[in-house]
Amino acid sequence: MRTPRTAVELTPLARWSIVALLAAALFINYVDRGAIPTAAHLIQDELSLSPKQLGVLFSAFFWTYSILQIPLGWVAERYGAQRVLAVGLALWASATMLVGFAHSFIALLLLRLLLGVGESASFPSASKLLAVTVPVGSLAMANGIVAFAYQLGPAVGAYCGGLIMVHYGWRATFWIFGGVSLLWLLPWSRVRLPPARAETASEQVSMRAILRQPSLWGTALGLFSSNYSFYFLLNWLPYYVVRERGFSTEQMATLTGSAYLASALASIAAGWAIDRFVRNGRANIAYKSVMVVAHTGTVACMLSIAFASQPWAIAGIFAYQILTGAAAAGVFAIPQILAGPAASARWVGIQNCCGNFAGVIAAALTGWLVDETGHFTAAFVTAALVSIAGLVGWVGMVPRLAPLAWPTGHGPGEVNPRVCH
Repeated sequence: MRTPRTAVELTPLARWSIVALLAAALFINYVDRGAIPTAAHLIQDELSLSPKQLGVLFSAFFWTYSILQIPLGWVAERYGAQRVLAVGLALWASATMLVGFAHSFIALLLLRLLLGVGESASFPSASKLLAVTVPVGSLAMANGIVAFAYQLGPAVGAYCGGLIMVHYGWRATFWIFGGVSLLWLLPWSRVRLPPARAETASEQVSMRAILRQPSLWGTALGLFSSNYSFYFLLNWLPYYVVRERGFSTEQMATLTGSAYLASALASIAAGWAIDRFVRNGRANIAYKSVMVVAHTGTVACMLSIAFASQPWAIAGIFAYQILTGAAAAGVFAIPQILAGPAASARWVGIQNCCGNFAGVIAAALTGWLVDETGHFTAAFVTAALVSIAGLVGWVGMVPRLAPLAWPTGHGPGEVNPRVCH
């Protein structure tokens, strides 16, 4: 027996309002997680931190964030993604505010761990809600809107955070960002989701059946590869352009903010374009073509930033952000299509757990490389090499992008793909 891939019956206005609120939550997510990287050079000066210590702080967020993805995926399906997302946001907003009161490396470390705990609820919960409420033919656009938001988050965070730091100091940035984040809970508390037929199906898909899927490990490897470069630049780009390229704090805020804005706009455009192919029955070629271009282009961009003159390095930064923005529409739409409402939260939880260990490695390894060499060249070359692995994951290990027909029991039944139209 096959589990149908259907969306909850909602009016278009209600459906896209939910998408908008999910996008807002992920926007807040990335504003808050990017605040410490934006303030890194100021925090370093005030607290006398080394590059290695900064690398540990950047990495610490991902320790809890990665490990908790799998249990939070189960919790979101068991107790309701809407409720779990609200609790997670309240927790990470509070952690952000408390950073403004920290006066030691240990305090910052503990708050980064707490931030990871709260934010670990975001993508499993959002993916569950999107898989339940949005039809397959609109998933790329819905994920493009969400990706636009979380790509815009670093842009707004870098630009606004930089300006706040210049005029009021870095601590005020965390108080403002954390306090404003909590306002999202007001409209979210008014969302009412009707019961979904697919909700009961999640109990019928065993974790064993999910873990046996080669496509799961393909998307996990693909996300790890995508995330390595993404988190490397998210954490270290502000520090890099200030310390190695000689930008002022204001110039850094403008450059990084503009680059992230270009990434956000690319997410919307790619989502719209991919959906046109999906509606014509060409989901496989649409999503995979974007991933191929994004990963091969990332190799060129990382090498350009590392070795080229400043104008070409800046061009490489913008080109990379456009490529990663285009790929972002598919990063979570692909598992949502494969897993469907029955298993999307757990699938994305596993995928995110594996993929976000890239943040642990990229942040800490970059800090070590910079401390040892005094430059970022080796770090950019490493990011270029890791990007090649994404081609294996997204293209080689996901043989055909189509909804999976999950077995209805907890036994070891086979899982067969269906054609996606």
